[in-house]
Amino acid sequence: MLMNRNLILWSIAVALGGFLFGMDVAVISGAEQVIQQLWNLNSLMHGTAIAIALYGTVVGAIAGSFPANKIGRKKTLLWIGIIFLVSSIGAAVAQDVYTFMVFRFLGGFAIGASSVVAPIYISEIAPPKYRGRMGIAFQLNIVAGILFAYLSNYLLQGVGGENDWRYMLGVVAIPSLLFSIFMLFTPESPRWLILYKNDEEQARQIFAKSGAPADEVIKEIKSSLQQKKESLFSGKFNRYIALAFLIAFFNQLSGINAIIYFAPRVFNMAGLEKDSAFLSSVGIGVVNFIFTLVGWYLIDRVGRRTLLYIGSVGYIISLALIAVAFQYELHEGITWFVFLFIAAHAIGQGAVIWVFISEVFPNSVRAAGMSLGSLTHWFFAALISQTFTFFAEAPAIGPVKIFGFFAVMMVFQLLFVWKMMPETKGVALEAMERNISH
Repeated sequence: MLMNRNLILWSIAVALGGFLFGMDVAVISGAEQVIQQLWNLNSLMHGTAIAIALYGTVVGAIAGSFPANKIGRKKTLLWIGIIFLVSSIGAAVAQDVYTFMVFRFLGGFAIGASSVVAPIYISEIAPPKYRGRMGIAFQLNIVAGILFAYLSNYLLQGVGGENDWRYMLGVVAIPSLLFSIFMLFTPESPRWLILYKNDEEQARQIFAKSGAPADEVIKEIKSSLQQKKESLFSGKFNRYIALAFLIAFFNQLSGINAIIYFAPRVFNMAGLEKDSAFLSSVGIGVVNFIFTLVGWYLIDRVGRRTLLYIGSVGYIISLALIAVAFQYELHEGITWFVFLFIAAHAIGQGAVIWVFISEVFPNSVRAAGMSLGSLTHWFFAALISQTFTFFAEAPAIGPVKIFGFFAVMMVFQLLFVWKMMPETKGVALEAMERNISH
């Protein structure tokens, strides 16, 4: 059975929030070293200027569930697109580091909120059979945004002279505007309409357009209404909280954002010239995109746990190789080991994280649970990005110990997948609670 055309269009439109997410995360890699020189920033201030967007994501992740529940998934996503637009233009024209940081914080806020609301929306319109692939549409757009950012950074080198970084940041405004327009033509989540507006008739119409068996799905949703006022922290949902926290925690303790944010710097540390470092960063984007497509193909076929097993093993091998290469100055191999790391991430954590967190919580606490998982992800992303350059430049630590530490953490991730993580492939959202508690 082919997927309904409306479902495809709606999920693509919402998943474009992931494209903005990816672009905004990665585009700074082309500007961070120039900004440090331009405003004569010390290591602490430089780390703060780059990590400020990630502090914004923490706030956005905390706040995202409130408007998503209050005014709806659709309107919240529309406002996220507008915030992306304002922040990208503001950061591009900033004349001092403090103004720059304000607009980067705002962009981070939009990223954090989109990482909560977009996966929720997609999980709520997706039939169980296709939920994994539709959820990965968000991740696929993230990596497409990362690839586009690296490519545009490479192509924009020298355009505008010393101000080329402004063009690198400002280009995010174009997809931000397109996303906002697309959201005007996307329907509201039918599950939100039932759970928060008691609007069964409009929900029925949307389900009918999506090809879902409206009466059957609405009956299942209404049966979960008695749980509507439950608190995520009532004690009943501790297992769900642990699952969301740990998958998000391990996602960042792999070092993925250290690579994404500081790719040219990592390649510079390995001895590559500036132009080659930027080109190698484009290679990261290409590998990320290709292996995310592989994850997209496999997630509803082999399941979430199998992909995380594959990714965990790939992480351990690639991170150990990067550490060894820095230890013995085997610089010519580092680019390939980083590509292997990116492939492991894309097929494993990258493919699974947003799908798993968005589907694992019951209807009554899904938005709050998604916020918790996203908050955990972005808190550790901010912490690692803030400290990466400091530890990388510290004589007593350096890249060998950093990447060795990441490799050890991925051994613990492998244990988490083996001992704790349930399989959610093909399970209806309303049946998830029964499936996980047994």
